[in-house]
Amino acid sequence: MDIQPLTYPVHRGQLANGLRVVVSPDPWAPAVAVNLWYDVGSAHETPGRTGFAHLFEHLMFSGSAQVASGEHLSQLQALGGEVNATTSFDRTNYFETVPPGVTSLALWYEADRLGSLLTAIDQAKLDTEREVVKEEKRQRYDNVPYGDAFAHLVELTFGSDHPYGHLPIGSMADLDAASLADVQAFFDRHYRPGNAVLSLAGAIGEDEGLRLAEDFFGDLPANPPPPRLTVPTWAPIDGLPRADLIRPVPQEALYWAWRVPPLGADDHEAIGLALSILGDGMTARLHQDLVRTELADAVACSDLDLQRGNSLAVVSATACDGVELERLEEALLVVWDRFLTEGPSPAEIQRAIARATRDWLFSLASLDSRADALSEATIAFDDPDRINHWLVELAGLDIQAITEAAYRWLDPTHRATLSFRKEAA
Repeated sequence: MDIQPLTYPVHRGQLANGLRVVVSPDPWAPAVAVNLWYDVGSAHETPGRTGFAHLFEHLMFSGSAQVASGEHLSQLQALGGEVNATTSFDRTNYFETVPPGVTSLALWYEADRLGSLLTAIDQAKLDTEREVVKEEKRQRYDNVPYGDAFAHLVELTFGSDHPYGHLPIGSMADLDAASLADVQAFFDRHYRPGNAVLSLAGAIGEDEGLRLAEDFFGDLPANPPPPRLTVPTWAPIDGLPRADLIRPVPQEALYWAWRVPPLGADDHEAIGLALSILGDGMTARLHQDLVRTELADAVACSDLDLQRGNSLAVVSATACDGVELERLEEALLVVWDRFLTEGPSPAEIQRAIARATRDWLFSLASLDSRADALSEATIAFDDPDRINHWLVELAGLDIQAITEAAYRWLDPTHRATLSFRKEAA
């Protein structure tokens, strides 16, 4: 496919204290997206101290030296802004989309909590936010059908001692055991200017963005960041680890998982296209052969885009009523083996690239997603301009590259398997 690079303007700078700054002006935008991406996620946690990265996603809104608890959120929302934060295995990011006149205030809030949160965290705030996180865990993971699927998958695939062997939500026991000194030490180690990227996108010029970054963050101390976490790349799973769970689920379900190359590594993008061809949309092979034949109600394939050592590829299928999981798994294996043997067709590759192109352009059209992509590209690749040339890289993949990558990494004899079976009536 003939795909040309995109032309979003990308300007980068770095403050003396190490904070990386990326500015992407958009004179037609009605707002400014502020995105502060910290190179810390659940992969940086140690055994017995899980859930800390996500806990700080909440603690960062509990007030700082000059900001009352909840003020950051309420004040920016009152001025027309949108505010949120997320935590993953590899990073924690905080982001606001605000009217141009509110940009300075948003940056002030971000700088104040980066520079002074330690002075504001006390036992009462820790106890409050800990209970919020525990309730989130109950609602999203513990008390919903299939909510613990990925907790089991990452342990089956990596083992509990691997950086990716537990979810960002952490465990109840570790959250209960977290002391004030523990969380203060975690913040002090990871929340430093040199461990972060500030991306600004929208109604802001290059010079203005760099000046505001210096104005609000430039006086923060230049404490050296921790060494960037590196994880060895592991070979595909040896054998067929499996867990079969009995749960009160509405339908029986099957999950397969593989260790695959991490974000930016050889074969990563080819694996992504292979998974799209197999499971993305109504023309995908799994939909055609499992859903249309009424073996499965739904199928999905995904790669978590993890950055260190390996990523995790997953396929899931929920069985139609009356279909035994063994029959569904046999049919899934037939489709999978046929793909590995035959490879994709040119039409399938074209559809997968067209779908990825549509999704990427749609994402970048949103200011907050564009700023987020700039931060990720800076942390993962040291190249924020990658948002402009990623589609060109994707379009260069051919049948041979996709077939060989899938054969190397998606061999079903090297998968982890998780099943959910209904409780006996």
